[in-house]
Amino acid sequence: MYSGVSLQDEAQRRITELEHENAKLRKINAVLINRVERGAGLQGDPFSLFQTAIELEAQVRDRTRRLRDALAELEQSNQALRQAKEEAETAQVRLATAIESVSEGFVLCDAQDRLVMCNSKYREFWPALAEIIQPGMPFSALVREAEARGLFDSSDGRDALQLRLQPHRQPRDLLVIKLADGRWLQISERSVADGGIVAIYTDITEIKLSEQRQRERELAEKNTLLQATFDTISQGVAVVDQDQRVVASNQRFLELLNIAPDQPTVGATLRDLIRLPILGFGTHADQPAGLYPICVEHITGTGRFLEIRSSPMPNGGMVSTYTDITERKASEWALRESEQRIRLITDAIPALIAYVDAGGRYRFTNKPYEDWFGRPRSEINGRHMRAVLGSDLFEARREHVDTVLAGRRVTFEISMPMVRGSIEHALATYVPHVGPNGDVLGFFALIQDITERKKAAEQLREAKEGLECRVAERTTELTALNTRLQVEVEERRQAQAALQVAKAEAEQANMSKTKFIAAASHDLLQPLNAARMFATALGESRLAPRNRGFARNVITALNAVDELLCALLDISKLDAGVHATEIADFRIERLLTALCDEFGPQARARNLALRLVHCGAVVRTDAVLVGRILRNFLSNAMRYSPSGSILLGCRRRPGGLEVQVWDTGIGIPGDKLGEVFGEFRRLAVDSHDRDRGMGLGLAIVDRIARRLGHEITVRSSLGSGSVFGVVLPFGSAQRIRPQAATFALSGRLDRVAGAFVVVVENDEAARDGLSALLRSWHCTVLAADRAAAAVQALQAQPREPDVLIADYHLDGGEIGLTALATIRDCWARPIPGIITTADRTDAVRDAVRDAGFHLLNKPLKPARLRSLLAHVVTSDVIASGGDA
Repeated sequence: MYSGVSLQDEAQRRITELEHENAKLRKINAVLINRVERGAGLQGDPFSLFQTAIELEAQVRDRTRRLRDALAELEQSNQALRQAKEEAETAQVRLATAIESVSEGFVLCDAQDRLVMCNSKYREFWPALAEIIQPGMPFSALVREAEARGLFDSSDGRDALQLRLQPHRQPRDLLVIKLADGRWLQISERSVADGGIVAIYTDITEIKLSEQRQRERELAEKNTLLQATFDTISQGVAVVDQDQRVVASNQRFLELLNIAPDQPTVGATLRDLIRLPILGFGTHADQPAGLYPICVEHITGTGRFLEIRSSPMPNGGMVSTYTDITERKASEWALRESEQRIRLITDAIPALIAYVDAGGRYRFTNKPYEDWFGRPRSEINGRHMRAVLGSDLFEARREHVDTVLAGRRVTFEISMPMVRGSIEHALATYVPHVGPNGDVLGFFALIQDITERKKAAEQLREAKEGLECRVAERTTELTALNTRLQVEVEERRQAQAALQVAKAEAEQANMSKTKFIAAASHDLLQPLNAARMFATALGESRLAPRNRGFARNVITALNAVDELLCALLDISKLDAGVHATEIADFRIERLLTALCDEFGPQARARNLALRLVHCGAVVRTDAVLVGRILRNFLSNAMRYSPSGSILLGCRRRPGGLEVQVWDTGIGIPGDKLGEVFGEFRRLAVDSHDRDRGMGLGLAIVDRIARRLGHEITVRSSLGSGSVFGVVLPFGSAQRIRPQAATFALSGRLDRVAGAFVVVVENDEAARDGLSALLRSWHCTVLAADRAAAAVQALQAQPREPDVLIADYHLDGGEIGLTALATIRDCWARPIPGIITTADRTDAVRDAVRDAGFHLLNKPLKPARLRSLLAHVVTSDVIASGGDA
């Protein structure tokens, strides 16, 4: 339409110019004729007139030609104008037809924002304005009329259209408005060449309704998903409004607070649902909003501990979470009991032990340390070293404190004031406590009494000085006093001999301290063994579920103490160098099969798949110590594998046979691989259950490997699992010695029932505990404190015993080997025997093996004892020399 209008205006302009030029030519022609006529009247010369006529004729011909050209050009312009007008009319008709055929509303406004044209679809959008939608109407008037008649749904639509009423407004690419009748319109605008605006109106009501339905479905799905999430989490969750009325809750909330499933919760107040005392409900439901968030602990009537946390919401309500912390509380109690047991051990050590944090404050002291200060631990722990020691003693140690807090171990001698105890001179050792990230968290202080050693050294020094003085005084009398000089020389020789003796005694004292824990094994493990037997017997009896849980907790705690003490004893023996090795050639298959039989039940109990890759290789090493290494590998694999599988197998290496344990556990960070072989080291990513270990297993592995000269390998990927291995030297099949013993004992445990067992144990508690355990397995038990009493009691029995059990150290110098031999002599057949002992020396082990009996170390592990009983009761061949 705009191209046709432009051609018509151009043609009209050209016609006007030509008409104006034609008028000018006529005026020029009239002026020329008038001039010629006036010239002729004045001059009257014929020649001049003729000349003038000729010139005028030439000018007239020229003007006439130009006029004809102009008229011809005008005719062409008129023809082009008519053609352009026809084309413009045709284009306008076609444009109107095309606009009318568009399915959207179309509207065109000029540069003054006046309506030029629109289609019928646009008029359908505004049926109430049909009579006023005419070309030339200002668009602003149309908007105001629509607003006056209430055609818009909200102020948003009116405000959006009001933007079009502003002067010099710019078109918008896209605008969406809602009408009062519920329809939605999408408006798209574009500028045209003359400054006007063309707009397309599209009805998107169905799209909007579809989007609304989709949002409603998504909201419903999210609500369902949220409720499902609430119902699956282990915590109880309740959402309440500002009036303390429950808006939503999950099933766990009902279970933890003993709310009946049929009791309505939504809309009820927390006070109606939860009957807690003021310590519980009052502090988390009645406090003013300024005290949020809050956290309280509450114990329910059923003995369950709950941790209640409340957090405010923007609308004035709150979200409360209810967590069952009963097991955590039980763990805290067990931890406190474990700490008390550890304190009992450290209090029995004849040395001053303390732990000081990085700030120089005491955090732990044993009883000898507190006795030396003459103060209770409440006046020491938590206070700075300067306040406890005093300025003089602290300044004397300050340099060493700075050194150990810098991460370096330091050992030095100090003088102790006699007024605070019998220690006059001491040897102090400060060991830094380095955290996982390398920071020094504090240090351990160990102070040993060296007063006697210092006094002996002082006496020797004084004797030496006196001797030197006497020698100097007698030098001038050498000839006359030769005999006396010889006496003096002899005294000096004796003094030197005394010095050597004193030095040897001092070295022996140091070695005695190193072997202290190993030497105290019997007295420490004997009562622990009795407690373990009683606890196991109690756990296998008929108990209430709650009491059964208590029994399991007691057994777990005793197992932890057993593991810790055994690990400490092993480390002490390895450090002291008293653990003899027995190197021999054997097939690794026997050891691997025995380990799988031993750990198979544990793996099944933890839902782990334990697989063995068979290997026929022969290795040369200590089978018992290598078994200890692989048992620690398997224990760690089970402890740190929540699910999956464990693989035990071998790989041939150039340097020997590498026995590997693969697991699919939590893995170890790459920067922590070197730390796992330290004492009491457990990583931050802990095991998946309460069996956390003591952090000593891999430390024992490291010491055994160094003792045997074997290489330990480890690879791990965090979150994917770990591989631990030990490289064993190859052996020779020709050097394998025939052995009757096996590495592990197997058999059906139910064959123990009905067995007649004789127990010889001098410790009454241990004897009663073992008897109770055996009777819980439905065994017939005859218990005595010595062999003679057992033989006398057996004379009244109608049957011979199936197995004999005796402690190695009995009263009156009697040993268990002699007791078993005495009882066996009363019967025609060799009755199998088991020796139990807390003495872990190689001499005892060799003596039991040579006597043909089995050995079980105290504290006894009930599962291993039962497995061994099942084996010896049903076996025709009695294994000798095996360490069960």
